Amino acid sequence: MKIPLIYNIRSVRQRPVSTLTTALGMALVVLVFIAMMALSRGFRAALTGTGSPENVLVVRTGADSELVSGISRETAQILAGMPFVADGPGGRPMVSPEVYVLISLDRPGVGEALVVARGINPEVFEVRQNVEIVAGSMINPGTSEIIIGKSIVGRFANTQIGDQLSFGNRAWTVVGHFAAGGSAFESEIWGENEQFMPAFRGEVFQSVTFRMRDPAAFESISRALADDPRLQVDAHREYDFYADQSYLLTQILNFAAVFIAGIMAIGAVFGAVNTMYAAVGARAPEIAVLLTLGFRPFSVLSSFLFEALVISFVGGVLGCLFALPLNGIVTSTTNWVSMSEVAFAFRVTPDLLLRGVIFALVMGLIGGFFPARRAARQPIIQVARQA
Repeated sequence: MKIPLIYNIRSVRQRPVSTLTTALGMALVVLVFIAMMALSRGFRAALTGTGSPENVLVVRTGADSELVSGISRETAQILAGMPFVADGPGGRPMVSPEVYVLISLDRPGVGEALVVARGINPEVFEVRQNVEIVAGSMINPGTSEIIIGKSIVGRFANTQIGDQLSFGNRAWTVVGHFAAGGSAFESEIWGENEQFMPAFRGEVFQSVTFRMRDPAAFESISRALADDPRLQVDAHREYDFYADQSYLLTQILNFAAVFIAGIMAIGAVFGAVNTMYAAVGARAPEIAVLLTLGFRPFSVLSSFLFEALVISFVGGVLGCLFALPLNGIVTSTTNWVSMSEVAFAFRVTPDLLLRGVIFALVMGLIGGFFPARRAARQPIIQVARQA
């Protein structure tokens, strides 16, 4: 015979202060857990969104990042003439050779921070079709003009249209802002290759990105480039290249989420234990009546466990509600591969909210088990005397 659920709901409502305190403690744990995981999700989304599965990114053999790569003009021209490179408007190959350097900019209230300055050519907007000018205009060829990714506009000094930035022993005029679908490109500064080359690392590109005619042919393309003795390059699917850069920090953030939330969860579990032990002590007469009426000890245990799960579910839902405003908030961190600052947004997703609720239910299950077992194991005579 099972104890009616309405009995448990009524019992929870009779202890509003202790119930709410326990639920809020669990909500705080869930909030921290979701916030850390949303931070990790946001960073990974920014890096993975940087690359396209239809593009190939080419770097020097052995280079694990664009920063340490070097590709000559001759190599870039050979790559542009390969038959597997897709053609863009006017029949021009969809190839984007790029300069890639780090510059130090002033971030008000924080200090100096490293930002990527990327040299481009006009084909970059064909190769990377998620990039668009959202304010101002495109760079005029042959000028010291730059465009700024929208994620760092306002975060650094002199990033508004019409402002000037000084780096590479030159002054550069900001003429536009661009968006790139929330990817890490939005944390970069772009200028013309022919202007960046003499200002930084000379007649060399750091990477070449091209659109494939047939994305399914990547493996054969990679082998062809590796086997060509003229090139000395490694080919990566662009999506995978940038996703790999997010792996280490993502794993650290995930571990931190579990570790920090786990420590806090211990306190929340003890709160649940105290609440449920107090409930067991206060309801000794009721337990005696239930056992006398023939309710099995397992039913009593299940009843108290259900109460603990109700409290933890409320805490989980509150934690999710507290976490929702975090979604879309922009923050930044250092990309440990390039050592540059990357701005990204917290990503609170439905599956992450579900994990938060499940985490709360697990805390409630652990916190309610021992008090529930104590209630179920007490002899009827002993419980009656306590009454």
